[in-house]
Amino acid sequence: MIRREGERIVLAGPVTLANVAARLEEGRALIREGAAVADLGEVGELDSSALALLLAWQREARRGGRSLALANLPQGLTAIARLYGIAELLSGAAAPSPSHH
Repeated sequence: MIRREGERIVLAGPVTLANVAARLEEGRALIREGAAVADLGEVGELDSSALALLLAWQREARRGGRSLALANLPQGLTAIARLYGIAELLSGAAAPSPSHH
């Protein structure tokens, strides 16, 4: 599931090959509408398709002359990025977690 909270795209539940195509398009639409942060704090199961999703979203933001920050990346995802040698593509786009007061 994807929901928008202000300028954040919040991903929740699994992000796997089975559902990544729908999430890709939903996220692209939100980015075109001005979303600036992708928050993965509620993601459960994921596979390498989640990495491809984030990179595609970042490309979409750049196409619009903006950047897309990433927040609350699951450890498994950063491990996959390191394995593929592209961790710097994710680490350079870190966003602070929202404070809950």
